[in-house]
Amino acid sequence: MADAPVYIVANFIIEDADEYRKYEKGFFPLLKRHGGEFLTYDDSTHTFEGPEPRDGRVVMFKFPSEAAATEWYNDPDYQALSEFRRGGTNLKFLTMVHGLPPRD
Repeated sequence: MADAPVYIVANFIIEDADEYRKYEKGFFPLLKRHGGEFLTYDDSTHTFEGPEPRDGRVVMFKFPSEAAATEWYNDPDYQALSEFRRGGTNLKFLTMVHGLPPRD
């Protein structure tokens, strides 16, 4: 599945908006540097069935491959920037979901 895209899903509660804004400001250039694409975010998700998911914001973005996502996460610039996210949010999860490989 080397050619399959991967999706990153994050769920967190913003506890310090000023710290989180510092993270947001630097997030998009780093995402693009690694071929990432922002998909959406939602501060008020709706659950049709099952127990309520986590509170807070859900963010979804995509990378062309698992390698690109891993390089993004391990990028020293991202790790430095993520200190603002860690300082401004209560992270519930940051999860990578594998997409389907391209069809011929």
